[in-house]
Order: sequence, then C-alpha cells, then structure tokens
Amino acid sequence: MSETERLIIRKFHEMDHNDLYEYLSINETYIYEPGGPVTREQASDMCRQRAAGINFYAVELKNSGKMIGHLYFNQADPKEFFTWELGFIFNPLFQREGYCTEAAKEIVAYAFRQLGAHRVEAFCNPDNIASWRVLENCGMTREGFFKKKTFFRRDSEGKPLWHDAYAYGILDEDFFRSQSGS
Repeated sequence: MSETERLIIRKFHEMDHNDLYEYLSINETYIYEPGGPVTREQASDMCRQRAAGINFYAVELKNSGKMIGHLYFNQADPKEFFTWELGFIFNPLFQREGYCTEAAKEIVAYAFRQLGAHRVEAFCNPDNIASWRVLENCGMTREGFFKKKTFFRRDSEGKPLWHDAYAYGILDEDFFRSQSGS
C-alpha cells in the first residue's frame, strides 16, 4: 500500500502470524484494548482473516521485514460521509521509536490524497497517553471527551467496567492546509 522512510504499510499476509502472535499473546497489549492474549492458532486465523479483508494493515520494518504492529482503518457508515476511523496496536518491543506515529501519519495522508476522505477520526482512553500523543502528532485535534463510552471487560459480578474516551479528528481542509505550510 505505502512506504515511509523506515516502514512498509501493507496488506496482511498469512505468514505474519508469528509476528502478530508475539505482541497479541501478552497481557500488556490489552491494557487499553478489547480481548485478551491469543494462541498461535488464533493469531494464524487472524492473519488469514485480515489478509482477506480490507480494514487492517500490517506495519513492517523495511530493514528486516519484521511486522511490528498493525493499523485498523475502516470507512464508517454512511459511506457518503467519506469518514475513516483509525486505530493501532504495536509490539511493545518497538514502541517509543516513532514507528506508530510514522505509520499513522502515512495512512492519514493516504486517506486524504488517495481515498478522497473528508475526515479521519480516532478514539482512545484518556489514560493512554502514548496513543493520544500519536494522534496529536498526526495533526488530529482532540474534539471531545466521552464519559464511560465503552467497556472491554466485566467485573467478577458481570458488570461492565466502563472507561472514558477522547475523540480525535482531522478534516481534509486541515490536512491540506498543514501540508502547504499555511
């Protein structure tokens, strides 16, 4: 799909399962994400599904071919609003290196330059400082705060453990203005 200075952003391949398993099999990945650690078989199934789909992109290091994370990028309904939602998960071994920001900036640019997007949006837990910094580094603006927007887990009695969310967005006009330097 696209390349940056250090990364290749591409469709998933079935052979990505070992790299995907490496970071989706650990508890640390799910602090701010739904689900829980996956098995090797589940990682393999996920790679097959993602390779056949259009909503997930693998992020690979150019110099080694290792997949270090992935982007979720999905057009929201109604389609005529030309809005895409962005999400990401990166291997903790490759965090704090700027890779996520580099990949997210590239897919935001792709949305506006290639897909004709009107808007790209994202949501993150306010406690997930690294995620909202990535979004801000991509030129997104914090547009809202949602109290108890969603939950990923339940307590021992089955009650939802709600969490808050920041809403971020960027419009085509703001993206192109930032690219022109004005």
